[in-house]
Amino acid sequence: SLLEEWGVGDGIQGLEQFAATCVEALAGHVGFVKPQSAFFERFGSAGIRVLEDTIAGLRHTGTLVILDVKRGDIGSTAAAYADAYLDEDSPLGADAVTVSPFLGFGSLDPFFDVAERNDAGVFVLALTSNPEAPAIQQAIGGGGHTVAAAILDDLRTLNGEAAPMGSY
Repeated sequence: SLLEEWGVGDGIQGLEQFAATCVEALAGHVGFVKPQSAFFERFGSAGIRVLEDTIAGLRHTGTLVILDVKRGDIGSTAAAYADAYLDEDSPLGADAVTVSPFLGFGSLDPFFDVAERNDAGVFVLALTSNPEAPAIQQAIGGGGHTVAAAILDDLRTLNGEAAPMGSY
């Protein structure tokens, strides 16, 4: 809807103009920008190219990029996502990503591994604001804790020895 509101049109040219304007206006003036990958992906490979350009433009000025991808999968698929979004040599490489632990906390290990190698960060969903979230995130698990609390406990354990603070 922002593309229409800005009068640039809901197409790839509008996305390019919108993204370039945001990079020009924000890069170097804010600490970080959190692009939502889906709004680029909806335009296919052309949208991914704009996302790559946006990430590169922001990072070139020292603006941190938290790529909002909310990925979560297992095994080789999670490893491929992690390489795509957190490897410093990837055209989609960001400073941090958002991930979903709801296929099991261990499914995020590839993200943590690649983030560690590339001095990147991982933001893990635990308790989100969408209206349907409480049905899952506040459900009580086998240990008597909510699912969200279990995720936060796992993160606390993972980051427990990190100083001054954890990477995830």
